[in-house]
Amino acid sequence: MNLKEIERVYFIGIGGIGMSAIARWFHASKILVAGYDKTRTDLTTELIDEGIDIHFEDEPTLIKNEFLEEKGTLIVYTPAVPADHQELTFFRQGNFTVKKRSEVLGIITEHSYTIAVAGTHGKTTTASMIAHLLSATRKGCTAFVGGVMTNTGSNLVIGDKMAPIVVEADEFDKSFLQLHPNVTVITSLDADHLDVYGDESTMLDTYEEFVKKTADGGKVIMASEAGYKINPGNKYISYAIRTGDAIADALRIVNGAFVFTYRYGMEKISDVYVEVPGYHNVENALAAITVALEMGMEGLQIRKRMKTYAGVKRRFEFVYRNPKSALIDDYAHHPEEIAAFLKSVRVLSKKRRVTVIFQPHLYSRTRDFKKEFAAELDKADEVILMEIYPAREKPIKGVSSKSIFDLMENENKVLVNKETLYEELANRELDVILTVGAGDIDKEVPKIREHLRERYGESYDVLESKSLDDDE
Repeated sequence: MNLKEIERVYFIGIGGIGMSAIARWFHASKILVAGYDKTRTDLTTELIDEGIDIHFEDEPTLIKNEFLEEKGTLIVYTPAVPADHQELTFFRQGNFTVKKRSEVLGIITEHSYTIAVAGTHGKTTTASMIAHLLSATRKGCTAFVGGVMTNTGSNLVIGDKMAPIVVEADEFDKSFLQLHPNVTVITSLDADHLDVYGDESTMLDTYEEFVKKTADGGKVIMASEAGYKINPGNKYISYAIRTGDAIADALRIVNGAFVFTYRYGMEKISDVYVEVPGYHNVENALAAITVALEMGMEGLQIRKRMKTYAGVKRRFEFVYRNPKSALIDDYAHHPEEIAAFLKSVRVLSKKRRVTVIFQPHLYSRTRDFKKEFAAELDKADEVILMEIYPAREKPIKGVSSKSIFDLMENENKVLVNKETLYEELANRELDVILTVGAGDIDKEVPKIREHLRERYGESYDVLESKSLDDDE
């Protein structure tokens, strides 16, 4: 099936961050869109408000008649949907075209200049930075982002018909092998999704296979550390804060912003401001700037545009702050992501007591990295550990949040469920609170913010200064 043959698209799991971006793109292209999701969320409400029909029961009789016509109807599903899903089974038993989200991204990008961002972590922020930069050019860009961009309030950017397309290349289920990018970015290669790959070596082999799909004459831009782990098969541009082709020189912190001079060969861009905190975001910015330069943007334009980048929801997102307390929400769900997040928080809050509320994501990831999770969480002053969010998985015998808890050396730790979380918070002095995880912990964030507001007073605009220490 090619794009010209598609008259209507039905999404199973339409509320997912990646699925919803594609649904919005088809809807904006004047193609009829509808779908199912198991949970009503703010995102599904937005889609309904935009004119997309969605229902929340797995019931084939609820599918509208227009989508029962096999010819011209595309069915898109997420791998998170169970194999025995009734609607998915219904479409598979008919003569419908049924494809995974990644396959549909492959169809959309097949004849377009494509910038694909892959990596264990850093994909969403880097892709959104690239999209933000390229949106300032004449053609702009079309971008499918795995998070809600603060600048636009959406996970989709739509540019000119001839604009380049920016996509996140997802390694889960080897989805990224559906893409054939012109520019490939690799942000990190830490072991993950071992439930799919079995071991780190197989995962790295698959990344290598993906990188080699880069079009002839294309560019590969890869974090220096990742470059030690795979052989991309051709020359690539490396980047890192200190060691690489593209580096961040004269790095310093100014009112919570990370400021540096970008250097790559003869190219120099002074006083680049990254207003989203974190050394890892400096590296993400290096990748995004390198892509922008390859796409023909001028250094001065990049510097001006970079300073206006406001980040992505749930990526080091300040939710509440006043002189007495602060709440920062982050999607981190891998030990290396937690390490980077905590390191950046410590830079901004050397004198403050840090409480981490962590919800592990997936039984398999907890099993595979329990020692690493314990070691990184030990670096917090105190830890509130919630139950595992299973997502697509069924329980694994002997694996629970206690698997991490028992390995932690930090004595200031406690296991809670959602019902006992607020009792635990009420009995603590809360200084800097971090909500961390990729499950549904974000649903608790507004309640925690309200709890803090009632105890410590109103929040003020954290964008005035992101430093958490009064003398910085």
